[in-house]
Amino acid sequence: MTRGLSRLALCLWPMLYKYLQVFQSRRIATVMLLGFSSGLPLALTGGTLQAWMAVSGVDLRTIGVFALAGLPYTLKFIWSPLMDRFIPSSLGGLGRRRGWIFIAQICLIAGIAAMGFGSPGRYPLVMGALALFVAFASASQDIVVDAYRTDVLHEKERGIGAAVSVMGYRVAMIVSGAVALILSDRIGWRNTYLLMAAIMAAGLAATAMGPEPDESIAPPRSIKEAIWGPLGDFFSRRSAVRFLLVIVLYKLGDAYAGTLTTAFLIRGLGFTPTDVGTINKGLGLVSLIIGALFGGTLMVRLGLYGALMLFGILQAVSILSFMVLAWTGKSYLMMIFAVAFENLCGGMGTAAFVSLLMALCNQRYSATQYALLSSLAALGRIFIAPSSGYLVELVGWPQFFLMAAISAIPGLLLLWLLQGDIMALKHETEM
Repeated sequence: MTRGLSRLALCLWPMLYKYLQVFQSRRIATVMLLGFSSGLPLALTGGTLQAWMAVSGVDLRTIGVFALAGLPYTLKFIWSPLMDRFIPSSLGGLGRRRGWIFIAQICLIAGIAAMGFGSPGRYPLVMGALALFVAFASASQDIVVDAYRTDVLHEKERGIGAAVSVMGYRVAMIVSGAVALILSDRIGWRNTYLLMAAIMAAGLAATAMGPEPDESIAPPRSIKEAIWGPLGDFFSRRSAVRFLLVIVLYKLGDAYAGTLTTAFLIRGLGFTPTDVGTINKGLGLVSLIIGALFGGTLMVRLGLYGALMLFGILQAVSILSFMVLAWTGKSYLMMIFAVAFENLCGGMGTAAFVSLLMALCNQRYSATQYALLSSLAALGRIFIAPSSGYLVELVGWPQFFLMAAISAIPGLLLLWLLQGDIMALKHETEM
């Protein structure tokens, strides 16, 4: 048996090595570090800042108002055309994308460090203004990082590029979230924020060392073209409306089920917050990262359409594991399986979905088009999530997860109808 396994490994190794070579790319390393740079500021203006305010005795109404600091992430498509149109002249050596990323990162380092010297208890308005500035710089960085990833990655690298970007983003959220909270008890809030500002230097290094796209990409010639060109370009393609519907619907079932997962585990089954934090958050995050990396690697073999269809089906099936958990009751073994399986499949689906968004973008307008498409992708979650609690009260937990799985079917059907169009995309991910 050992000899047979050795022969199988020898047969599979050349094929596996061919796919793993993608990870040696300088472009992949840059994308991973920029993903980390994108994820780091989010908690510093969100959950971590809320914790600092709570410890400082700020009242709940003020803490609630600070949620408005997240508005730039929702509205970033408004100023994305400017980042398509203009090249920072003083940083011309970095190119259009890296020049804007560098400026955003300098603003982030300065803003996060300034927050460290602030006092949410004594000067909440000043801290609010700084948080809004950091969120604006962070959203601006996201715009150009997404565009840079779209422009610089080769076709066969898109799936893995999406995966390592997700991994970097999630790891950074842990650093600026859980790790920052732990550090605040030991070195204080000021030093914690100053340390986070220093860690942003990793993003500066990635920006400075990152490669430029292989081909020169001409920016829009005017603001008018930067605004209307992306829309005209997208809607000039065949099946544009159906592509938009796929973007809204592809992750809908996954997002719908995820809106109440924590509430289901605590209130529905009686698991403790520690159980949920350890298994649902901890194991779930690890599974999601593994799923994204595994899915990105498989995309080299499957191609974009094959990956979208297979991972989309797995996403829907994985939701049913929570339906089984609802039937089973409080079972740690089943909980571990459901959380790991659902996040693993969700990570695979995310890698394919991000690759689709990149493939749909024209590199000339990638900042605006990606910002618009990613905002559109959130619409389904935003509008359907409020109905989840009502549905649970009406039909119960098992039926809720069943209906969440069923809500993934329209997206898969549309995907099937678009098979030819997806396979004909200019930036197809097949080798």
